[in-house]
Amino acid sequence: MANLVFYDFETCSSNVSYGQIIQAAAVLVNDDFQELDRYEGRCKLSPGIVPEAMALLVNKTTPKMLKETNLSHYQMIRQLVDKFKEWKNSTFIGYNSINFDEEFLRRTLFKNLEYPYLTNTNGNERGDLFSLARACHLYYPGCIKTPISDKNNPVFKLEKLAPMNNIKHDEAHSAMGDVLATVEIAKLLNKKAPNVWKASLMTTNKDKSFQLIKEEQLFCTDFFYYGKSIPFVLTFVCQHPQWGYPMCFDLKTDPTYYFNLSRQELKKELNKKPKVIRTIKHKKHPIIMNPSYGMNFDSYKQLGIKKLKQRAKLIRENKDFAKKVASILDDDARERQELDSQLDIYPEESIYKKFASDHDSKLMPEFHNSDWKDRYSVIQKFKDDRMQYFGKKILYEESPESLPKEEYDLVHKEVASRVLSTNEEKWNTIPRTYSEIDTLRNKFKDDKEKLEALGDINSYIEEMEKMYQKVS
Repeated sequence: MANLVFYDFETCSSNVSYGQIIQAAAVLVNDDFQELDRYEGRCKLSPGIVPEAMALLVNKTTPKMLKETNLSHYQMIRQLVDKFKEWKNSTFIGYNSINFDEEFLRRTLFKNLEYPYLTNTNGNERGDLFSLARACHLYYPGCIKTPISDKNNPVFKLEKLAPMNNIKHDEAHSAMGDVLATVEIAKLLNKKAPNVWKASLMTTNKDKSFQLIKEEQLFCTDFFYYGKSIPFVLTFVCQHPQWGYPMCFDLKTDPTYYFNLSRQELKKELNKKPKVIRTIKHKKHPIIMNPSYGMNFDSYKQLGIKKLKQRAKLIRENKDFAKKVASILDDDARERQELDSQLDIYPEESIYKKFASDHDSKLMPEFHNSDWKDRYSVIQKFKDDRMQYFGKKILYEESPESLPKEEYDLVHKEVASRVLSTNEEKWNTIPRTYSEIDTLRNKFKDDKEKLEALGDINSYIEEMEKMYQKVS
């Protein structure tokens, strides 16, 4: 088994496109969970980044901490990239990382002229302990202790889960504190639910994950709805013609009803809820189990494994049904793409719209390895306007004297315009943070510590506002 990298980021916002990582931590372990190496860094906020007050309260980051660290955001990201490349051929795991930390990382690398898919290419794979913990709890109830919510659902928040399982987590919402707690949760799951742990290692690679789903006659997996993990026994129907996902049929439903429907009738049925065709996001570490695990749940137990296998066989033999489903999915996707194409897309949120060309990708190391005074000339070689935009932003933040004055002024005015905007923008603004602080002051009116923290954040935002108001 490959080494494992457990990692976590603390951020100044929940917005993955426009927020910023302010603290990063990662620990490299072997397959016995013995620590081999670690990284930890904290950085300043980049110019033009307005923090969300609540985010700073949650991760206990003060304006003083943001000001006094000696690392810029760019410097920290360069350190992190170097360390992750040093830890090659590893499986990168976080807690709720695939939908949050990973997306932050990808967009951060993209905006810093680095290949975004660092954790799942060139021998690396990725997983998410959050989804694994939920699956373990579903298939082996009691293997991990969980708090129960007001709605009688298990709670899987790391800061709640760790203490209930006697795992030290003194520094919740600090990057390294969360990483070390995640490692301990992983050890526990490996020990208490080894079959689920082993299954999870089969789907950390997107290609292997897809092949497993496609080749298994039927399998069990879980989806998370309204605070609960729900098991499904499924069989492969087709690959999504646009997005590439495996589309699978829920075997608790008799498929023969759908076989003879017209295309229009089938389209109507496929849009009904609950969905009979389920999308498996094979790139996001689904937990794929033997179908026998589904037999522990009434909806499948009543049918029996023999009936489920018969249904799976019928679906797999009906190629016309698969073609019809694929055609309907293709139509739906094209309609959605037409709507999406009408939306304004800023460079920061364009990561999945177009890959960087080979020409521009080869220029990125040249940019990073050049002296600051030479980097503007490298920027001009990029063919993609987005890469030029990001390159100028880096120079503006790191070495403003390396930008021609007219270019510096343009970037500076744009940054000021963004942060001072009174419109409902995609990014966080100074007026929005003032409003958020007012709301939080009312919410925490009896909490002296939080009120003091909000006062410090307010002063920090005022300083930022004065600086950008000077821009003509």
